[in-house]
Amino acid sequence: MAIARFPSLVIDCPDAAALGAFYGAMLDWKVETREDWVEIRADYGQCICFQQVEDYVAPKWPSQEVPQQMHLDVVVADLDEAEAAVIALGATKPDHQPGTTFRVFLDPAGHPFCICLS
Repeated sequence: MAIARFPSLVIDCPDAAALGAFYGAMLDWKVETREDWVEIRADYGQCICFQQVEDYVAPKWPSQEVPQQMHLDVVVADLDEAEAAVIALGATKPDHQPGTTFRVFLDPAGHPFCICLS
């Protein structure tokens, strides 16, 4: 028997409202904003939280000068369509792309995330 259920991921960032809005729009999840804290939640209960922190330092992709610390992988049907959509939301695409079935992007706070075919 599991000790806990519905784990959530909490991501440090410089602007919780902005980053929560970015991922909420990308995943089409409900966004709940509080001071310095945002939760986005799927209809089925999965939750990602964003915690605003002072003196935030963004990861440096692909180097480990400032490690990526974590990243999200999201599954998409079409890489080109998803790329255009996440860039329109405010993501950036770094030059270093280590694969062909996925693409690496940086969210507005600099966290790497991948769009993946599977």
